[in-house]
Amino acid sequence: MSLRLGDTAPDFEQESTEGTIRFHEWLGDSWGILFSHPADFTPVCTTELGLTAKLKDEFAKRNIKAIALSVDPVEDHKQWIDDINDTQGCTVNFPIIADQDRKVSELYDMIHPNADATATVRSLFVIDSDKKVRLTITYPASTGRNFNEVLRAVDSLQMTDNHKVATPGNWEKGDDVVIVPTLQDEGEIQERFPKGYKAVRPYLRMTPDPTANWSGE
Repeated sequence: MSLRLGDTAPDFEQESTEGTIRFHEWLGDSWGILFSHPADFTPVCTTELGLTAKLKDEFAKRNIKAIALSVDPVEDHKQWIDDINDTQGCTVNFPIIADQDRKVSELYDMIHPNADATATVRSLFVIDSDKKVRLTITYPASTGRNFNEVLRAVDSLQMTDNHKVATPGNWEKGDDVVIVPTLQDEGEIQERFPKGYKAVRPYLRMTPDPTANWSGE
């Protein structure tokens, strides 16, 4: 059965390019992004892992640890990292799990037989600090992931965890957000959103991003 939003991310112990990973212990109190690759020494995966390495500072701002996976062995991963660093102008700075026995792939339903019976598809899981699955994205092997979208989605998740808002379509950090319909108490609204709001419709109330800097003037 595939994982659903809100499920606890399965724990596992598996070898990686940075030694044995005990997943929940490795995550600690961080958020995590676990993402799979069809195989080592493949072109699209090479670009994705390069992008991930270059985004280390952006992940750190959001308290995120990244970890990749493919079904090839550790030694292949290590040789592949040399290629990634050379061709993508980066330094891979996160572990790559060696899932030769498909243990993690099966736990996370990363192998889709109708797409490929042996290789993982491009699955990605955002896991919060409580070890809950908060977002899943699955692409076919031919389509590289958009990591700007992953960061955008994490920004939305982390903000909406702390404020009674939702983010509209195409939202980017700093854009106006939606006050959730369940919040009706006007006093609480004024306290939570001192910048005010615009009621486009009774159910559609827009307010400035509550995490953006504001002087109060």
